[in-house]
Amino acid sequence: MLITGISQAAVTVSGDVANPGPVELPPGGRLLDVISVAIPNAESYWLAAVLQRRSLLEEQARLKAGVLFDLDVLQRMALLFDRPSRAALAVRVAEQVRQMPVTGRQVAVLDPVAVEVGFARNIRLDDGDRLTYPLRVDEVQVFGAVAEPCRLPYLPLQEASDYLKDCQVLVDADADYLWLIQPNGMSRRVGIAAWNRESGQVPAAGSKILVPIKNDDLDPPIPELNQQLAEFIATQLAEVVR
Repeated sequence: MLITGISQAAVTVSGDVANPGPVELPPGGRLLDVISVAIPNAESYWLAAVLQRRSLLEEQARLKAGVLFDLDVLQRMALLFDRPSRAALAVRVAEQVRQMPVTGRQVAVLDPVAVEVGFARNIRLDDGDRLTYPLRVDEVQVFGAVAEPCRLPYLPLQEASDYLKDCQVLVDADADYLWLIQPNGMSRRVGIAAWNRESGQVPAAGSKILVPIKNDDLDPPIPELNQQLAEFIATQLAEVVR
């Protein structure tokens, strides 16, 4: 039942749904209990739906702090090894990360049909969780080791690496890989060099591509930086590029 007053336990649903607002959460309530009340519209972009959970805020705050720490280390190491452009890139990316909120987003398949038929987990929800079903956005965002973050038109079946042709990649980028973050928050490292190229890695509309920052030429390197940066970006909602 959709509720209009204060509830002891409720999940708030927003976006392109028939019944936005707080939805009463029954004892042991799960995703399907909320979806069946909110009724996401068939035209909404289910692939990019977002589940935000209070229980994940602390963990993601630590992840953000770790990324900022590693970027600070990268900046100092780059200066030590006389790579001023790398240091400047680290400062710029760190400022972008500082502006990104801690959202509590959980990576999950929130397609109502998939949940109903059992192809996706019917997740147990908690009081205060938020569920959003957005409209489709026909673009792909590229950021990281690029001259400027880019918003590019989504092209069906175009490989992730091909989007980089329209966004100036810096010499301080890792030329062997990129990180592909799909609209549902699932991320994957993709080989793009001649020796490790992976074909068939196609972003969906609304995806984000992280061009990783090269750091394996430093001593010591910072091997987890780009993976953790991709993981934090995956927690973000649609508006990331600034």
